[in-house]
Amino acid sequence: MKILLTGGTGQLGNDCRKVLEDRFQVISLGSKDLDIADGAAVNRMMNDVGPDIVLNCAAFTRVDDCETEREPAWKVNVEGPKNLAKACRNFDAKLIHISTDYVFDGLKKIPEPYVETDAANPLSYYGLTKLEGEKAIRNVTENHAILRTAWIYGIAGKNFLKTMLKIALKSPEKEVKVVNDQFGSPTWSFRLAEQIEKVIVENGQGTYHATSEGYCTWYHLATGFLERMGITHSFLPCTTEEYPTPAKRPTNSILENAHLKESGLQVMKAWGKDLDQFVFLYRERLLNEIKEGMS
Repeated sequence: MKILLTGGTGQLGNDCRKVLEDRFQVISLGSKDLDIADGAAVNRMMNDVGPDIVLNCAAFTRVDDCETEREPAWKVNVEGPKNLAKACRNFDAKLIHISTDYVFDGLKKIPEPYVETDAANPLSYYGLTKLEGEKAIRNVTENHAILRTAWIYGIAGKNFLKTMLKIALKSPEKEVKVVNDQFGSPTWSFRLAEQIEKVIVENGQGTYHATSEGYCTWYHLATGFLERMGITHSFLPCTTEEYPTPAKRPTNSILENAHLKESGLQVMKAWGKDLDQFVFLYRERLLNEIKEGMS
């Protein structure tokens, strides 16, 4: 089976390539290799590669920047998936697309999770574009799987954990406020890549939630990570109101992987156990990466 991976140089794309290339022929492309917002370019690539599956990990994910950079965000998050869906329909391929918890408004009472059948109501422009991207795919091709995930971290690229580590290493005595009233499920990109592999192997169809089991706040994630890393910090919990951002975030981003479980496809694990393994595998590499960047 041949898989065309878009967004292959990103955090999730990097782990998808690692997981999938042992079992499939993977053609991994970054944004410099293929602009998914360019329909003609997508068709040429599909014709050249002839994939059985297109795995779309490409996205405009800078949530706050989406509020002002609306045109590029729309092109990548809406026009891109639409172009891929059309090409998959025309070239008889399946599309697997990565979406987000930000399609929901987060107003459910914590800890009640969102399931796949809950009504979407995004608070931010990023969430709106991701929802419209989902709709475009559903309108174009039935042969698809959409996986909504949340709070992704991994060894490649930038993420919340690396930012917290850099702050703590640079100024361990400086008091830093971290939001403690937004709840979600931290999800390791490597585990999500394994989940995607399971969906591919079992020919999963439709919309799935795919996050780690359990939930926490950003503050508890940050402090839990640094404790596992053995790093001193002076982080303090704060409210969303005390840490305003251009884009409004959902208070409740807890997703229930109902469709995965009902279909017997679930491979996701408890977020704390995955974080333990992540630190065990990458502690020294993370420290070296941050220290080199600070020097």
